[in-house]
Amino acid sequence: MPRRRTSSSSSSSTAPSAGPAAPRNRTPQPVRVRRRSFGDFVKAFLAFAVLLVLVAGVPLALAVTVGWPLPDGAPGLDWLQREITVQTFLHILTVIVWLAWAQFTACVLVEVKAALSGVGVPGRVPGSGPSQLLARQLVAALLLVGATAASLTPGLSQLGQSLEGNQKPAVAAAQQTPGLFAQQQEQAASTASALAEQAGQAGQAAARADGGATAASGDTKYYRIQPPEGRHHDSLWEVAERHLGDGRRYKEIFELNKDRVQPDGSKLSEASLIRPGWIMEMPGDARGGELVEMPDEAPNVSEQVQQQISDYARTGGDHAQGGGGAQGGGDAHVSLPEQRPAPGPATPVTPATPAPGPAAGGQHATPAAEESGRSFGLPEALLAAPLLAAGLLGALGRRRRQALWHSALGAVGGRRGMEPPTPTGDAQDVQDALLVGADPDGVRLLDRSLRGLAASLAAESRPLPVVYAAWMGGNGDLHLQLAQPAGKPPTPWQVGQDQTFWMLARADAERYEDAETAAPYPGLVSLGTMDDSRLLLNLEAVPGLVSLSGAEADRAAVFASVAAELATNGWSDRMTITLVGFGDDLTPLAPNRIRHLDGFEDLFETMSAETRQRRGALGAAGHDSVLTGRTGPAQHTRWAPHLVLLAAQPSDEDALRLAELAADAGRLGIGYLVGTGGTDLPGAAWEMEITGDGKLLAPLLGLELEAQLLPVAQQRAVVELFTDADPERGPGGPANTPPFLVDISEQGRPAVYARLVGSYEIIGLDAPDGERSAQLHEALALLLLHREGVHPRVLASALWPRGVTEDVRDALLERLRAWLGSDPDGTPRLGTDATGRLTLAKSVVSDLDVLRSLYYEATQGRGVDSRQVRGRLLTDALVLVRGPLLADRPEGRYRWLTHEIIDAQLPLLVADTGLALSEFHLERDRAEKAIEALNAALRTAPADERLWHELLRATHATDDADRLRALAADLIGRSGARGLPPRTEALLDELLPTWRDGVAAAG
Repeated sequence: MPRRRTSSSSSSSTAPSAGPAAPRNRTPQPVRVRRRSFGDFVKAFLAFAVLLVLVAGVPLALAVTVGWPLPDGAPGLDWLQREITVQTFLHILTVIVWLAWAQFTACVLVEVKAALSGVGVPGRVPGSGPSQLLARQLVAALLLVGATAASLTPGLSQLGQSLEGNQKPAVAAAQQTPGLFAQQQEQAASTASALAEQAGQAGQAAARADGGATAASGDTKYYRIQPPEGRHHDSLWEVAERHLGDGRRYKEIFELNKDRVQPDGSKLSEASLIRPGWIMEMPGDARGGELVEMPDEAPNVSEQVQQQISDYARTGGDHAQGGGGAQGGGDAHVSLPEQRPAPGPATPVTPATPAPGPAAGGQHATPAAEESGRSFGLPEALLAAPLLAAGLLGALGRRRRQALWHSALGAVGGRRGMEPPTPTGDAQDVQDALLVGADPDGVRLLDRSLRGLAASLAAESRPLPVVYAAWMGGNGDLHLQLAQPAGKPPTPWQVGQDQTFWMLARADAERYEDAETAAPYPGLVSLGTMDDSRLLLNLEAVPGLVSLSGAEADRAAVFASVAAELATNGWSDRMTITLVGFGDDLTPLAPNRIRHLDGFEDLFETMSAETRQRRGALGAAGHDSVLTGRTGPAQHTRWAPHLVLLAAQPSDEDALRLAELAADAGRLGIGYLVGTGGTDLPGAAWEMEITGDGKLLAPLLGLELEAQLLPVAQQRAVVELFTDADPERGPGGPANTPPFLVDISEQGRPAVYARLVGSYEIIGLDAPDGERSAQLHEALALLLLHREGVHPRVLASALWPRGVTEDVRDALLERLRAWLGSDPDGTPRLGTDATGRLTLAKSVVSDLDVLRSLYYEATQGRGVDSRQVRGRLLTDALVLVRGPLLADRPEGRYRWLTHEIIDAQLPLLVADTGLALSEFHLERDRAEKAIEALNAALRTAPADERLWHELLRATHATDDADRLRALAADLIGRSGARGLPPRTEALLDELLPTWRDGVAAAG
């Protein structure tokens, strides 16, 4: 049995920082002990002196020098006739001073209560203004030597505690530490010991390699996770910081104890999910005042705990032996003073143990490629941002469809039938990264889950709980982190690891349908990943400011990512995003959402007015927060969030004004993210730091994330994609030339011809192997729709949305090459261009390529100068149209078509062809031929209003009134409850003035 090492440090019992740390959280909550400087103590002394003078000295001086200024009894009428003397003015002035003293004292009490209870920026004392600001500064300076920064502002680690009545100051561990200064000395000694230990680690490693002599000596250390004390919850980060000298070494503790059975029967599966009573084996260089080696030699450890640790030591097996070298020279951390008895076995809770999957790293990623470190030239920042990529991709698709319709309806002259631009260079790489990284299913499930939750709570007449954050696991499970317990969640939601977590399994989320309710939490935005889970912070629910420190370029990448996702996400309705100090070029992403302000004065003027307006509106509606207005009877009042992103560093005065402005922002649906060069931002509820290597750190919140970023180069490329798709760009926009023109002469017969418009058929190739036929057909269709080239990762993500290994993808490409074969000159029909993208030879053609080429030649080529050629080309083009694109595609395949705009482009192309051919026939008074062409186009584009208008005109040209009335009745029947469009009604009024009589008779 290992023996307990005798040392002065092992007999002491140091506790964690006694300052308020945090309520329970799914993430580690390290407690940072800030070293106090001499200046801090000077400031604290001066603050104490000023508070003593103002709170106690002023009333004492008034009582001694002036006395009570008010009359002893009720004044008579003669009081009004008395002469006004200097004494009268002195009494009035004394009353004013007494009132000012009472107001200031109230401010001091409010600030002291807020600082001790951890509610961050407290509510304002009416009319206090500068008085409360002075009181806040004095109280903060006084408490600076007795509390950590976390005790003055709530953190993400406080999720699960009420910000009003449920928080209590952390109880100082007086029995465990001789005092605050002794605790700081012990912390400093522990850190120094850990640093000194590093000097001998090389020798220890060599000794372990020679046989593990230290391990053989039997010294093994263990630590027991402590129960909560006040608002302080134990965490692996804090343990590592106390006993290993660096909180980031919590991963070593996690690896030593991962998947080992704990005393309550559960296992450690995620570093952020630990429970009181669990045993942790420690690395060998662990040091600190709570060290024992085995519990049977520790007088402060109960027999029950001794047995638990002994049993746990036997579970190590090969796992423990593998780490024995690291454990060899250590002491056992068993942080169990007698004054804190061990709790009974905890009820096992199934922790969220996300597996790598879509939400963590991009749904369409190819794991093998990423494991080998190959990026294939695509921006990794977007590959690792699945929700952002899905939002950008969806918004880009909507923008391109809008541009197509604007062009088709003649909104931009000279661009009728416009072909979408083909991106090149960085923009092409970014578009491919969006296609590979996007997780539209994750966005859809998140949106349906949140709206379904809101609908269920509204049906039960329950308010929405305040949600500080959401965690999306790699397995698709969703965890909501509540500000405080909100009772039992509605089915199918379940309580998570405690009452402040609501969890929804992916299988349950997939059964949700679209709910007709407002988006409940539109302010959620991705910050990054930790332990294969993605964190979304609810910016509009923060009780104060969120500060972001770090290098300016790194902060800019975070701000751009946050702004882009908020502007395009799929789980919100309406929103205002105000950018200050950056982002003038981000406006094209969402012109209706994003606005830019030049400086702080504009911001204060705008947000002060909006804050007053929202307070008044909430009071008039009888709501206590915007969440109340998003459910229940007032659901129509949607209370859209307003999120402010300030990249510019505020001055000290501006920072204080900003803190005052944001004090009540959480309940008003207003959120603030502020960039700062330092770490002490007044009113900052949550403090984060972005490092140069892409880590987003918040030690006081227990967060170390792989940050989600949008670097400058990718930001510019994304904006370029949206700018090129802008329907209002004018004549300087992209050309009207198809990306691929086919030789439509008799000599240009292709070797391989695929029919995509209608049912899918291939001419010129033998049928492939039956088992892989569908996959090869789908790959070929994707290549045919992208003649500019397809990135290998885009092809892989399209065919295998949930990921595929590199060898499987390469095997498919080889089969595809073999199936397509080579041209007579030996050139493979499936090639690779200079950028590595897959391209098809010109001998492989689709009917869509031919349709585009025929229409182009008829309207911009040979048909312009020859009416006969134009008519023949347009007729041939319309004959190719046999129905919608890939009409008989199998269910579950071709899901990548949702990212394409071909479903909008093809009907417009067919409609333009039908309109051009109709015009060709009407020029020669061949109305029947025109009607035939328009009806053929309507079979593929039945919703195109232009076709119906031309059909009405062509039918009117036949002078058959009955036929025109029948067409009008058919058109009215198709319009449904919405009725006819205004322009169609106006045309009917012109061509058939009596059409309304027929509608009235039918009604």
